[in-house]
Amino acid sequence: QRCVVLRFLKSPPNQNKTPEEILHHLQNIVDFGKHVMKQFFGENYVHHGEIIQLPLDFVRQLCLKIQPERPECRCDKDMDTLSGYAMCLPNLTRLQPFRFAEHRPILCIEIKPKCGFIPFSSHVSQEIKHKVCRYCMHQHLKVANGKWKRPSKYCPLDLFSGNKQRMHFALKSLLQEAQNNLKIFKNGELIYGCKDDQDCVSDWNELARHLKPFFFPSNGLVSGPHCTRTIVKELIHVITMALLSSTDTCRAGDMKTVPISQGRSYCEASAFNKELVRNGKHKLESSGLPRGCLLYKTLQAQMLDMLDIEGLYPLYSRVEQYLEEFPEERSTLQIDGPYNEVFYEKLLDLSLEDDGTVAFALTKVQQYRIAMTAKDCSIMIALSPCLQDECSEQRPVVLTSKSRFTFSVSVLDLDLKPYESIPHQYKLDGEIVNYYLKNVQAKEDPVMSNLFKENEDCTLVLHKV
Repeated sequence: QRCVVLRFLKSPPNQNKTPEEILHHLQNIVDFGKHVMKQFFGENYVHHGEIIQLPLDFVRQLCLKIQPERPECRCDKDMDTLSGYAMCLPNLTRLQPFRFAEHRPILCIEIKPKCGFIPFSSHVSQEIKHKVCRYCMHQHLKVANGKWKRPSKYCPLDLFSGNKQRMHFALKSLLQEAQNNLKIFKNGELIYGCKDDQDCVSDWNELARHLKPFFFPSNGLVSGPHCTRTIVKELIHVITMALLSSTDTCRAGDMKTVPISQGRSYCEASAFNKELVRNGKHKLESSGLPRGCLLYKTLQAQMLDMLDIEGLYPLYSRVEQYLEEFPEERSTLQIDGPYNEVFYEKLLDLSLEDDGTVAFALTKVQQYRIAMTAKDCSIMIALSPCLQDECSEQRPVVLTSKSRFTFSVSVLDLDLKPYESIPHQYKLDGEIVNYYLKNVQAKEDPVMSNLFKENEDCTLVLHKV
């Protein structure tokens, strides 16, 4: 029996679209996944789904049933109950591809890794952006605005480093402060993570109780803090190995992008990095990611943001000015689709030489939208225990001290970020950086600079007399 997910369009109250507009919007989402993101991430990782039409009475009854279950923060938008159109997608909390009815329990970890590199663009106006990543800076503004109670120690650059020690630290930090960046499902049901902005459950003992049958099926481990730590350590190991696995190839794997070495491979605000500095170490190992793994492909797509929002915004303004003069050109420029092979091919032009044309500006704007989509996607890791003689060669396997798992890795939340959101991104970028400079860096700088001074090598320079 196939397990699927139905996705309906949501829109603000009193902004209902016609059935034709909804069908067109859903078709764009499917086409974008199929013709664009599949090229970047690969066939096995992207599940674009299909559009189906349902009886309106069924849709209304379904809406009434799920409305009480929707998080409060999502209820500002109404679910479309008038068109009957929906997207039918595989349930990614299950193993993919779905070739057989699974009889064993399934664990699924959803991670929203966020942006894994520091801007390398010369358009960046504040030096801090070349040292501290966007995620770590944004944490402080979110806490100040009351979105979260405390900042997370998670830094995306640690996860994207490919260095297992740094990756383990990043995943442990996510487990300690999940926010909306980590969720764990057991047989499709959420057992760990945030249901709402402030509703964060981070009880490791309760999590360990759920996970114990997966990692220690013979029940040979005593309960208590040691047991919990051991189980969490095993979970982190499995997630790391799955993230570093290569189970697909795609055209963008050979795509020439800006080498990660052009930017800094660590973030000065990372708790892992600060600990190194305190211990007198400066060199951070960055092993690099295997080219075929999903994290590598995600990073490649993110790095299409080659100009940073500061360099991109003037190009967006150029396109806007052109559209004001020639509004009928909007469809020719493919701003709202169709997202087809022609759209994808234009994204492969990585030239940074601005010839002053609208075509150049538009290419950079579209690449930025792809990068923003990749920065906000979710990675789904589905795991199912298997015995040695059960594990087929067709499925990848990861081993722990007492168990073995067959697994699949998928990517979710790949809707193209709206063209109209670029001014908001530009404004938000300024707010994040200004808040960090004023309220965080000013307090941290003297402490960190003293630590750097204490740990600096002393060099004696001899001059001829």
